[in-house]
Amino acid sequence: MSDSPIRVLLADDHPVLRTGLRALLEQEPDMSVVGEAGDGHEAVALAQRLRPDVLIMDISMPGQDGLEATRQIRSLNLPCQVLILTVHAQERYLFPVLKAGAAGYLNKTAADTELVTAVRTVASGGAFLHPGATRRLLVDFVARVQSGEERDGYDRLSEREREVLRLVASGYTAREIAEQLNLSPKSVETYRARIMEKLELSTRAELVRYALRRGLLTEDA
Repeated sequence: MSDSPIRVLLADDHPVLRTGLRALLEQEPDMSVVGEAGDGHEAVALAQRLRPDVLIMDISMPGQDGLEATRQIRSLNLPCQVLILTVHAQERYLFPVLKAGAAGYLNKTAADTELVTAVRTVASGGAFLHPGATRRLLVDFVARVQSGEERDGYDRLSEREREVLRLVASGYTAREIAEQLNLSPKSVETYRARIMEKLELSTRAELVRYALRRGLLTEDA
């Protein structure tokens, strides 16, 4: 591990909790709290400005919540690792947390004993799940697969949406796609928004990467 301390940003809408977390972390010689945020928007802004190594993020915050802030941080390709700290221990929160791009998930009730370890784990590139979460994650995954919920979003696209996806990812403008498919540019934008929603993508760069992974940008496509 580097000699420089792990730079931590705290994001929680409760100032008292942030104060407690700061005190807990700054007892450690290899950690430094570089900032605090009270909501998701502020967390993203500070993450861009301060470039922390780890962002400790609450899920439930006013305005922009922790999951949406995590997705935004990932879409901006910020280098910090997000550690979700929450009171929600139910299984249904695990998949959204990991799909949003977080590197760890820790219950607030275990913060006093496990937070320091969790921060070090995600800062070094690892993943941290609170005890019991791994088994619940597997059970949740099996249930989703059996119900068909965890299938590729591509399966939910119509043929027209798949055409628009391939053309958007290939770099065509809405007007050019409209001409090719005999649609209006406004209809193309509607298709594009629907595609992004179904595939859970937020930027064109993510859409292009998705199309590449799916093999949609071959020369004869």
